[in-house]
Amino acid sequence: MKEKLLWSIKRDVVMWFCSTEIVELSERMSSGKWNCAWWISEEDLQTIKVAIFVVPLFVLTVFATVKNSHICRWSWDVNCHQTDTGSYVPSPPTFQTQLHQYNETGGFNVSKPSLYEPYVNETSEPHLLMGQTRKSNILEETEIGLAKARAAIREARNGNRTQDSDYVPIGPVYLNAKAFHRSYLEMEKRFKVFVYGEGEPRIFLNPPCKSIHSIEGNFMHAIERNDHFRTKDPEKAHVFFLPFSVATELRYGYERVSQDFSPQRNTVIDYVNVIAARYPYWNRSLGADHFTLACHDMCRGTSLSLPDPLKNSILVLCNANTVEGFKPAKDVSFPEINLKTGSTNSFIGGSSASKRSVLAFFAGEVQGAVIPVLLKHWENKDEDIQVQKYLEEGISYHEMMRKNKFCLCPSGSEVASARVVEAIYSGCVPVLISEHYVPPFSDVLNWKSFSVEVSVKDIPNLKEILKSISPRQYIRMQRRVKQIRRHFEVHSPPKRFDVFHMILHSVWLKRLNFKVHHDQNVLSE
Repeated sequence: MKEKLLWSIKRDVVMWFCSTEIVELSERMSSGKWNCAWWISEEDLQTIKVAIFVVPLFVLTVFATVKNSHICRWSWDVNCHQTDTGSYVPSPPTFQTQLHQYNETGGFNVSKPSLYEPYVNETSEPHLLMGQTRKSNILEETEIGLAKARAAIREARNGNRTQDSDYVPIGPVYLNAKAFHRSYLEMEKRFKVFVYGEGEPRIFLNPPCKSIHSIEGNFMHAIERNDHFRTKDPEKAHVFFLPFSVATELRYGYERVSQDFSPQRNTVIDYVNVIAARYPYWNRSLGADHFTLACHDMCRGTSLSLPDPLKNSILVLCNANTVEGFKPAKDVSFPEINLKTGSTNSFIGGSSASKRSVLAFFAGEVQGAVIPVLLKHWENKDEDIQVQKYLEEGISYHEMMRKNKFCLCPSGSEVASARVVEAIYSGCVPVLISEHYVPPFSDVLNWKSFSVEVSVKDIPNLKEILKSISPRQYIRMQRRVKQIRRHFEVHSPPKRFDVFHMILHSVWLKRLNFKVHHDQNVLSE
């Protein structure tokens, strides 16, 4: 086709320069003889020959500039990138460009078309259109599957209990045991997570697995090795995991002296820029079907910062503080677990309810604003409320928890406290003393059935509050603590209904709350 086009152009140019008869010109051209202008000088003939080749090249250049993908392919536009179909499109704007829109409008409008959507022309790029149609069909199938899951969960609320050879959720410890069980089974059946692999070396994907922030590392390593929920095909994913660890990032991007969070914020912004430029999925929902996980106290310096690149994303946080930006309708609260040995086996277990003689117990360093209030009112002042900073030598902290009825769990430097899970492991009813805290897995668990919530202003009345709980009621609460303990246990490899699966289930529930439309690039709840 190109050869015919060039031949036609050359022939027209020659005819324009030549004044001989058309028939004779055609014969000469057909015979391959370009020397049609025998009556002009050799110098003029050379000029004509140059024009014959320059003019077609100029026409082709103009023709090519109409097609963006060709400009990119020929490297005439430096702001280009290659799509997953092999075609070239203009590079998307960076997060700073999107941030400019945020500053002008006061927030991202997810009802608008994506800023990064490839420029697909139905006539000029039919192969791209076919690729988009295929992806659209896959997304539609995904959304249909989620719709079926939602229908099954609604039906299970008032239906018969589903059988399960492993475990059947039952009782008041759940907001709706039947709905939770059906939702969990639907998650096992359908849920797929795509884990981004950008960043070499992957310094932010090596969080600790033996510390107070160990749950970050345990989850990230577990999802990396999981073959059931993790998918290598992003087209089949329901959610996308941004695997950067705040605990690890602080080693490289935080100065304790200056307390400057800007390196953390810049790292997150750069990371989102890379993801948004390389993949179409972030831009499809402006990050609403993406999630990140953080348990470090300093996570607010990155995920809850302004400007916030994760504004629309699902934030899975230990410090689920509604005052600091945690949104229960969108985000996920998960437990802070202090694994000093990497295992929970030595922590689990305790005396029965009848053998727990001490009413309440707390021991710990002064942190935050709540613990000083607790120490002020109760430190070494009552045999029933045993509150102290440090235990005497030879007394085990975990053994004390196993002997107490109630374990006091005040907020530390942040609203979350590892004491909550330590109490659950020990069979001790946790007493949550905090403000603006959303307990872990509150979308499923009924915390009022197995714990006590006390506001900071009620700390002086702590003994009276706990004494008002009857022995019969306490025994029920303590039994329920043992029942829900499985949801906070850490296993390697993970086991059904453990903390890894409960985190995934909470993310699954958030994903069920909205739909992603590929054709319109909008979200709907």
